[in-house]
Amino acid sequence: MITKINKYLFFIIYFALSINGAAQKYSLLIKGGHVIDPRNKIDTTTDVAIADGRIVLIGYHIDESKAEKVIDAKGFYVTPGLIDIHTHNFFGTVPDHYLCNSFDALPPDGFTFRCGVTTVVDAGSSGWRTFKTFKEQTIMHSKTRVLAFINIVGEGMRGGPYEQNLNDMDVKMTGLTILQNSEIVGIKVAHYDGAEWDPIKRAVEAGKMSHTPVMIDFGEHEPSLSLEELVLKVLRAGDIFTHAFANVNGRMSVVDDSGRVRPYIREAQNRGIIFDVGHGGASFAFCQAAHATKKGFFPNTISTDLHTGSMNSGMKDMNNVMSKCLNLGMSIQQVIDCSTWAAAKAIQREQLGNLSVGAVADIAIFYLRHGKFGFTDAYGYRMEGSKKLECEVTIRAGEIVYNLNGLSCPSWDGK
Repeated sequence: MITKINKYLFFIIYFALSINGAAQKYSLLIKGGHVIDPRNKIDTTTDVAIADGRIVLIGYHIDESKAEKVIDAKGFYVTPGLIDIHTHNFFGTVPDHYLCNSFDALPPDGFTFRCGVTTVVDAGSSGWRTFKTFKEQTIMHSKTRVLAFINIVGEGMRGGPYEQNLNDMDVKMTGLTILQNSEIVGIKVAHYDGAEWDPIKRAVEAGKMSHTPVMIDFGEHEPSLSLEELVLKVLRAGDIFTHAFANVNGRMSVVDDSGRVRPYIREAQNRGIIFDVGHGGASFAFCQAAHATKKGFFPNTISTDLHTGSMNSGMKDMNNVMSKCLNLGMSIQQVIDCSTWAAAKAIQREQLGNLSVGAVADIAIFYLRHGKFGFTDAYGYRMEGSKKLECEVTIRAGEIVYNLNGLSCPSWDGK
């Protein structure tokens, strides 16, 4: 809930803006929803007013007569638009290119708004050689805000031997590409199976050069590299360890065989390593996630690793992953934080993931269903749960882009 101090500040801002906005006309007014905004520590029932694509007022009992359109959000949660920091959206038609300009990636707009996601971060599908194509082909033509980690491999996530090519892992070109393109938020390392630390160390160097984080998909090395060394010595505070709850060959898991979180994992999180869900098609195991959350170890960010394989298996979509986390013991406030404000901070885009006055009006409205639901992990196991999030409305830059049950539409009178 709003703290005592923040509650006073909230009222001061509300009354000041009410005076300044006495004649303000709102394009959209969201009335009576339970607003959760972790950045501003708002966790209460209130109203949100939008004009010119931005949030202009948050407060109680905002005058409906000033709004062109009103959404009655009573009984719903109102949150910042979700940020999915691990997706694969470099969709194309080039054969044998895995997630780089090929068929296994997904065009973002068809799979974001229906889940309340307004920002995606493509996780290494492109590299410095291929980012230009990704930008011109996808980023510039999407209503969804599309950002990117670029791969330390110049070709990107092309699969097979291309991702094993140390000669295509260029620190300088990767760093320069980031500095020249504001849509790039960091560097991705994935799928390298050699015994060397080189790909990770080169990615970290490029991160230092560009002042951006590294996201790492760690494992498959032959022989295995040390997870403890990775999170305590190689990675920096602010770097992102994705697939946190995977249980795969070639990588030590965060939970040991006795169901305990390894001590150095907690130490790494405390020193600023970001542990990201990154569910994917093969990277989320109940035997990891359930034990970890039961022991009080929670992810810093929630993401999907969205591609054709994961969306048609246990992952499904962002709301399904968030619902799993709810049923594993995380609160609705924690789940929203991990999917909005914490995600914005992780990618160094703090203008996103919040409902501050003046912020772009990226907003999601959710209904929390109660009942009997089934969830599966990436290894074929089923878990029953009693809670499931369902996106009702998504607003991108003040425009309603998804409206499941027509909550903002006038009723048809039958004529």
